[in-house]
Amino acid sequence: MHIVISQTPHELGKAAGTAAAQFIREAIDAKDSANIILATGTSQFETLNQLVSEDIDWNKVVMFHLDEYIGLSVTHPASFRKYLQERFLSKVSPLKAAYLINGETDPQKKCDRLGDLITKHPIDVALVGIGENGHLAFNDPPADFETEQPYIIVELDEACRKQQMGEGWFKSVEDVPRRAISMSIKQILKSKHIICSVPDERKAVAVKNCLKQPVSNLYPASILQLHGNCICYLDKNSAALLSHKIHS
Repeated sequence: MHIVISQTPHELGKAAGTAAAQFIREAIDAKDSANIILATGTSQFETLNQLVSEDIDWNKVVMFHLDEYIGLSVTHPASFRKYLQERFLSKVSPLKAAYLINGETDPQKKCDRLGDLITKHPIDVALVGIGENGHLAFNDPPADFETEQPYIIVELDEACRKQQMGEGWFKSVEDVPRRAISMSIKQILKSKHIICSVPDERKAVAVKNCLKQPVSNLYPASILQLHGNCICYLDKNSAALLSHKIHS
C-alpha cells in the first residue's frame, strides 16, 4: 500500500480521480475495455467529480458498485443507485454496461446474479473508502475475510448506521436499514488497482487503525495493507493520527 496525503478534500479527490482515470485508460489501451468498481458516500464526492471530468472512452467501461441497502427505494436520498446515477452515470457518456445493486429485489438472487457477472469481468480499478468503524464496503467488523462469494448479505452494525445518519442521509438511526448487499472482501482484493479515498477528521481513528495496526477483521480495511497496488489518498485531517506522513 502507498499513502498519499493532500491538504484538502478537493486536492485529495483531484489526485485520486486523476490516478483512477489513468489506470482506466491503461486498461482500455491494453485490452480495449476496462472493468471498474465505484464506491459511494461523502468520501467519494471529490474523487468522482474529478473522474467524470477526465477524458475516458466510457463506452468501453463496465461498472460494478460496492454495496446497497436492502429494501431502500431508489428514490430515497440515501440510495446508492440514485447516488451513482446522479453523480456519475448522468455526467458521462453511456457505459458499455453498468451493474447497479437493486436492494428492492430478492437479495440472495441479486447476490448470485451479480456474483456471476463480476467473475466474468476481472476488475481493473476499484474505488473504495474506509468507514468510521473501519469497514470496507459494508463489511463491518468483524468482517468475513474468508468467503469466496463475490456479493454477500450483511448486517449493519450500530456504528455504521450512526455514520450514515451523521452524514445526513437519514433523519435517525432507526431509519437506516439494518441489512445490505455488499461486495465481499476477497472480491475487492481481486482488483488489479485499488484507489482508496478517505477525507475528513472523523475518519482519523479508522485510518490509523486500518493503516498502522496489524491486519485484522476487527479493522476490515486493514486488509488493504496486503494489496500490492493499493493507493490510499488522505487529507491532512484524516491523516492527523499517523506518525509517519508522506505528503503529495
